[in-house]
Amino acid sequence: MTLQIQMEQKHNVLLVRLAGELDHHAAKTLRAEVEAHLPNTKHILLNLEGLSFMDSSGLGVILGRYKQITAAGGEMVVCAISPTVGRLFEMSGMFKIIRFEENEDFALQKLGVA
Repeated sequence: MTLQIQMEQKHNVLLVRLAGELDHHAAKTLRAEVEAHLPNTKHILLNLEGLSFMDSSGLGVILGRYKQITAAGGEMVVCAISPTVGRLFEMSGMFKIIRFEENEDFALQKLGVA
């Protein structure tokens, strides 16, 4: 299965919905697509509900974008994470640095976009 990437700019928040598998093949594509939107973005919201698999390359691309957005004074939030990917986030310690919200609407409200 491949990675499906859906991006939507909501004011200064880049909403990224991922479905499928985020592996080393898809990580490069995701990195390029997110970086293309960064000039108009203050915050990133990742909806990982449809993501069925992620490897260390996926964690790396998410961590790299986290560093970019926080260096510019923004925030990255993850929402609606699948149980499989949630375990990976927990084991890797990602939840200690990236905020988790239960759903997309609540996360957008927390980021000031209603």
